[in-house]
Amino acid sequence: MNIKPLYDRVVIKRMEEEKVSAGGIVIPDSATEKPIKGEVVAVGEGKAFDNGNVRAPKVKVGDKVLFGKYSGTEVKLDGTEYLVVKEDDIFAVLG
Repeated sequence: MNIKPLYDRVVIKRMEEEKVSAGGIVIPDSATEKPIKGEVVAVGEGKAFDNGNVRAPKVKVGDKVLFGKYSGTEVKLDGTEYLVVKEDDIFAVLG
């Protein structure tokens, strides 16, 4: 994949949700929601301010993150689905 997001945009690959509940029940695809966690695969240069300063991004490639359920724009590249979000739409980095 060759994509370079602009400014404060981040490209995320969604992580697969669990297909089996804690009690061992298999959950069908039609009943699962889209995951709200994923792995950062590309990061822009940072947020540009009116005074010309640029704030470096807080996330880096390889970080596991939580993001809003309805955040960003879905894109499909080379048969893989990605999500492009603003860095502000990322809630947390998972440790």
